[in-house]
Amino acid sequence: MDIPILSLLIVVPLIGAIATLFMGGEKQKYAKVVAGVFSAITLVLALLVLFADDMGALAESYAWIQTSAIAISFTLAVDGLSVLMVFLTALLVLLVVILSAEEEDRPNYFHALLLAMEVGLMGVYMAADYFLFYVMWEVTLIPMYFMISWYGGPRRHYAAIKFFIYTHVASLVMLIGIFAMAFEAAQITGTGVVDFAFSVINPAIAGASEMFQVLVFALLFFGFAVKMPVVPFHTWLPDAHTEAPTGGSVLLAGVMLKMGSYGIIRICLEALPLGAEYWQWVVIAIALLSIVYGAYGCIAQTDLKKMVAFSSISHMGMVMLGIGCLSEAGVTFAIFQMFAHGLITAILFMVCGMTGHKVGTREIPLLGGLAGRMPMYALFMMIGFMASLGLPGLVGFWGEFPVIFAFYEFVIANDALWLILFCLLSLMLTAGYYLWAMQRTLFGPETTKIDLTHAHDVSKTEGIALAVLVVLVAFFGVWPDAALSFIEPYVSALANMGVVI
Repeated sequence: MDIPILSLLIVVPLIGAIATLFMGGEKQKYAKVVAGVFSAITLVLALLVLFADDMGALAESYAWIQTSAIAISFTLAVDGLSVLMVFLTALLVLLVVILSAEEEDRPNYFHALLLAMEVGLMGVYMAADYFLFYVMWEVTLIPMYFMISWYGGPRRHYAAIKFFIYTHVASLVMLIGIFAMAFEAAQITGTGVVDFAFSVINPAIAGASEMFQVLVFALLFFGFAVKMPVVPFHTWLPDAHTEAPTGGSVLLAGVMLKMGSYGIIRICLEALPLGAEYWQWVVIAIALLSIVYGAYGCIAQTDLKKMVAFSSISHMGMVMLGIGCLSEAGVTFAIFQMFAHGLITAILFMVCGMTGHKVGTREIPLLGGLAGRMPMYALFMMIGFMASLGLPGLVGFWGEFPVIFAFYEFVIANDALWLILFCLLSLMLTAGYYLWAMQRTLFGPETTKIDLTHAHDVSKTEGIALAVLVVLVAFFGVWPDAALSFIEPYVSALANMGVVI
């Protein structure tokens, strides 16, 4: 009997979330153990999927809502676009559980929210039915809202509401696009049944008019762009990150933001190639604006965590730039950058969260000389910063340099070479704000503006979580083909479909 491994990737964390949720009273102290066990099992399942001989054979489909007018199925599948995000989700949830081992404020609720987020994230990355995709998309919002609102900083309620309103309104616009595709597909096929399966809608929509594809692309792109987020829909992100607990920030930056870029590739490119071609220059313009604005915004920040939040806007702009090129190289390394950014920002937000907990402030002007007192903390921060600014030998280099090269080919072909200056400007700004923050925080004379007598270095559990990420950042930086071997067959299939060139 075949094991429904994709369903288990959703069911296991769901059971874990329910189990930890009801571990009140004296049992709260064991919630982290239960969450660790369930998240570890999920990671093992994700690794089995990652190393499966034929990922296509793992697909599952179960009838959900079947009437004479509508067909919705619980259909799951993985391919080169989704498998790395499934692995990254499982990995980061386990590492956040390890990192949060000392959480004392209602630990059962905290870990239940982590596992509930994992349920939604897994569902988004594996869904092969548009209705299921939307349901799982919305599922991710609820636990993150409560994570920020219950466990966040002083302005947590404002940040949580802003996060929810921005992303929920965007997802409602996305829902309009999904329904438009479903009804149009039903008309084109002439079956009279509105079937939400990817395998039904996508081939049918390929025969839709260019005007339809252009309009629906705009609706879906808006919903996904807010989630990434890109300028000018980005303002919810710095507030959410600044107020969210460390574990929430790690998952938000590491995998939740990738839902936006994943949706653009999975739906906007696959199903609406004519719309993608029509809006290409708008996508490029938004990407360049996000890259430069996000990097420039980092220069103005004094809070370490807010600086990293703005850097995410810049780096996700790089992902959108790769997508906007509509070339094999651009899309391939946009997907790689999604994976690379997930690993790197997990390190950065862990380190920034530790700064607030261990030192008492994240304000850069108040810090200084921490390397002498907290050497392991300084080492992890330096590796994270170097990876994020694209140092060769670390994974960030392979996420950014090839995207810029793909964009260079694009601007040469379109006689607009001057646009490459925006990429060069962002690279200089990125190196500037990271080196500036590192110099002010770690080096120089030890600060006298705050009391460091109680500051202590990275704990054992924190060191384990960070060390795993550092090893992966170095591994994929030296051997990027370990990830590209999954991505390239998927992008080649897009090229064969004529979606990219």
